[in-house]
Amino acid sequence: MAAILCENCSGQYHYTQVNQPLEISCLLLLIMLGKVFLDFVMLQVKQKNVKVSFMGYFCISLALLDFTLLMSISFTFYFEDFALWGMRFTKYHICLFTQIISLTYGILHYPVCLVAGLDYYMTIAQTSQFSKRGQRLLYVFAVLVIWISGFFCILKVPAIYEELEIQNRFSPYQCPLYASMQSYSVSWAMVLLIGMALLACRKEVLTMLLSARVVSFASQPVLVFSYVSNSGTCFKWQLLTRLLICFLGTWTPFVLLQIIILFLGARIPAYMEMNVPWLYFINSFLIAVAYWCRCHDVELTEEMWSTDPFVSWKFCFVPFNNENTEPADKPGTVIVIC
Repeated sequence: MAAILCENCSGQYHYTQVNQPLEISCLLLLIMLGKVFLDFVMLQVKQKNVKVSFMGYFCISLALLDFTLLMSISFTFYFEDFALWGMRFTKYHICLFTQIISLTYGILHYPVCLVAGLDYYMTIAQTSQFSKRGQRLLYVFAVLVIWISGFFCILKVPAIYEELEIQNRFSPYQCPLYASMQSYSVSWAMVLLIGMALLACRKEVLTMLLSARVVSFASQPVLVFSYVSNSGTCFKWQLLTRLLICFLGTWTPFVLLQIIILFLGARIPAYMEMNVPWLYFINSFLIAVAYWCRCHDVELTEEMWSTDPFVSWKFCFVPFNNENTEPADKPGTVIVIC
């Protein structure tokens, strides 16, 4: 199956086949083990006191679903041939489970980005009238709707089911996995927007980076940008420069990885590509876009600065100005302050 068009589903549904031998069962098990470990590590190392959001709940649901898939693969791999609830399971089902997960993950990038973007656009300026309990229930409901819709779309499309049956009947020693065009287009869009923003603010970004110095604040080493922009410069233009520095200060390795993958034309199977680090990368990008679009409506409260688990956006709005600073002797943990 080189490509399948899903007319009944929302979003583009187009996949590139990656043929691999059936004995990939062991390799799939190892890959899923590594992915689940990475998912839970990211969930543990993130900041704890983070404002609830749709993306946070979706990342948790993704980690749990990956863990469920890992347990299913492990159980099937160990027993090889067994019956459960009147159904017979063999190593063939390891490939089938992974195919279904890959197809489902592949069509969720657009809806997840859309819902998360709308969530931040509505809540970044505290314009939402929902209580915290109401927000949590709404996020849980949205996550369930997206997952159920994704699986329903995949399992209820006859062409997909028939193609899977044909592939596994006539290619018993291959397990075709699929790469999502949605994630590919999302990566291109993000890289292009970041590149355009850097090109537009290249002078301001370079000047701010050259003005960086390390000082001691509250007994901690702090990275301070002493650059003062022209008073005639538009506020949104100054903010864009600061947002870029904060975002790239955390996610530069990930941006470079995306550029390499895009220019090499690599096709990563969807069950690997949809992961918690990737979602948190998109999360920070969407938060930056929301801050820039609604910069005049942002309330400078401590709650607003706990929106992102990995990037601190606080000093993009509150400039650091303290005369009682001394040069830091040992720059350790670097805190970026614009």
